[in-house]
Amino acid sequence: MKERMVDMVLFQNNKLNSEESGRGPSGNLYTIFKKEFSDQLSSTRFLILFFLILITGVASLYVAAASIRSTVEESGTDFIFLRLFTTSSSSLPPFTSFISFLGPLVGLSIGFDAINGEQNGSTLSRLLAQPVYRDDVINGKFLAGLAVLTIMTFALGGLVSGFGIMLTGIPPTAEEIARLVIYLLLNIVFMAFWLAISILFSILFRQTATSALGGIALWLLFTVFVPILAGPIANAVYPVKSQDDVISQLRNITLQQNISRVSPSTLYDEASAVLLSPGVRTLGPILMEQIYGATPGPLPLGQSLLLIWPHITGLIAGTLIIFGIAYTIFLRREIRA
Repeated sequence: MKERMVDMVLFQNNKLNSEESGRGPSGNLYTIFKKEFSDQLSSTRFLILFFLILITGVASLYVAAASIRSTVEESGTDFIFLRLFTTSSSSLPPFTSFISFLGPLVGLSIGFDAINGEQNGSTLSRLLAQPVYRDDVINGKFLAGLAVLTIMTFALGGLVSGFGIMLTGIPPTAEEIARLVIYLLLNIVFMAFWLAISILFSILFRQTATSALGGIALWLLFTVFVPILAGPIANAVYPVKSQDDVISQLRNITLQQNISRVSPSTLYDEASAVLLSPGVRTLGPILMEQIYGATPGPLPLGQSLLLIWPHITGLIAGTLIIFGIAYTIFLRREIRA
């Protein structure tokens, strides 16, 4: 399949030369994008992860729909459709937890052999021996992975939403649809972050197994160990010696939250909670002075976006920085057969 990409690029270059269209070799970006896109959609590992997320998501949605009656009795009938994505049971976590846990694996699986797989197959040197810009190669691979993530996310969101409407018989309101679309876009950004990391590791490590293990190790670090270590570090810096010491408690909780937010999974979880649960009005500790005079009720969509705007920009900035590092290393690296 990798050799087919070289053949397609050669065909594209010959076509451009014969037509004398004046276009440079950068026209190969679309060729590489199209080839990577078709390879990713037809790969077995992508199909396995997609159906794994789909089955677990539908199962959690079915459980949430079965327990939605008790949830409505406890907290009213507002935003019932969105509660299908956040309601959990004793047997299954909510839909958002599955995406938070399995979404990074999808991003890592798409890009962990993007560059070193070409090198090990001796197709990268043949490809770059042609009048093909290096940035066309890495840009085409990243954009193809991003397109696959976009299609997968919206297809999954549409399937799960339709299944939820069939189960409950309750159509979503306009604000619920808007929140759901923004939540799906957040999923794309979250998985694109891990896609950029996997492409970076595929450039740094020659073996595909090493780059895959490096991505999984980083995923475990951010998802499991950073939230666990945040508490001990905060206790060491701001120890709480007395329950009456409010200032120390406030500093302890704030530092613990800031350390946890180093993890992209924490940023994603907090942003998802605000988007799908409009009743969430704050993400940090609040004092009694702040509660006094506050109007009860759900936040408007604009206020919810303001609350999670640092989370969204943080994930986008992290993705661009990591891809920029991968881009720079790839353009400066010597490629040999």
